[in-house]
Amino acid sequence: MPAVPVSAVTYSFPVRVYYEDTDTAGVVYYANYLKFFERARTEWLRTLGFGQTDMARTDGKVFVVRAASTRYLKPARLDDALTVNSQITRVGRASLEFSQWCEREGEMLATGQIEIGCVAVDTLRPAAMPGPVSARLTELVASSTGNPPIAG
Repeated sequence: MPAVPVSAVTYSFPVRVYYEDTDTAGVVYYANYLKFFERARTEWLRTLGFGQTDMARTDGKVFVVRAASTRYLKPARLDDALTVNSQITRVGRASLEFSQWCEREGEMLATGQIEIGCVAVDTLRPAAMPGPVSARLTELVASSTGNPPIAG
């Protein structure tokens, strides 16, 4: 099942639960939801034309997770077909904030609030996002709300 853009700032990404994703009880191990969230964010950026390997090579910048808060509501199990939704809630000069949630057939399983920082590859210190990345993400957030995103 291919990933589907849900709206300008919400992206939907399919994930299948494999044996390696589960614990001894056959339930998705809690930390794997963070992996699912990471995959969805990475693929969304890729669909917008911004591969993270290319950004590191050409701009000398990468995205890193600065903070993550998750809430686990219901278990996912082996072979479940999940949908991970990602929504940008804030674009700053060197940061992004995402709201993400994982569903199984419309049933909410886990939610996450993820803060992303842009850093220079050589120093790992905060750095402004590359201009085209910042412009495109700011445009997406502004178009969905009718308001400019909160900068920071």
